[in-house]
Amino acid sequence: MLAIVDYDAGNLRSVQRACTHVGIEAEITADPAVVRSADRVIFPGVGAATSAVDTLARTGLGDALRDVFEAGRPVLGICLGSQIVLEHTEEDDRDCLGLVEGACQRFEFSDRNLKVPHIGWNEIEIKRAHPLLQHVKSGDQFYFVHSYYAVPASAANVVCTTEYGIEFCSAVGRDNLFASQFHLEKSGEIGLTVLAEFANWDGTC
Repeated sequence: MLAIVDYDAGNLRSVQRACTHVGIEAEITADPAVVRSADRVIFPGVGAATSAVDTLARTGLGDALRDVFEAGRPVLGICLGSQIVLEHTEEDDRDCLGLVEGACQRFEFSDRNLKVPHIGWNEIEIKRAHPLLQHVKSGDQFYFVHSYYAVPASAANVVCTTEYGIEFCSAVGRDNLFASQFHLEKSGEIGLTVLAEFANWDGTC
């Protein structure tokens, strides 16, 4: 069973519809016990990290996600989910799940032409091979909406980068975790391709 974690961070139905489109049966759940029992987990999200982290702590879903990760079952983070898997975020100076060493920083530009948040289609550059990206190549475009970006402590955990004023990490990978800053469910056929690969991924790289 594939569980989509409901922690009041929105965008769940569109992720579920994308899963259905590629033949994945996915259950939206806010029950930590259901998350713990899932074969694989999608951890999506939009909005503020502060309320998301508070909800994860209050409901026990944060501990459930850590248990799934530590058990070696596949975990897919999307957008806000790709930020919260790190140790810390600059947004209200908050600690996060700590599944990957590193922190999130906010875009800060002196160039007025570079708006924050970063919204729209942009290219990725693949820094290392990953099973979920076997049908994706550098230069392919995905859809982004975000003001913060991941800064993993180790370059080994950077799977993709993207240029927007700076080169930033747009996908993080560690063991059985893959987390994309870009919205797979809003990225057309290329995003659906990655979701379909996740359905068959055993969590090894």
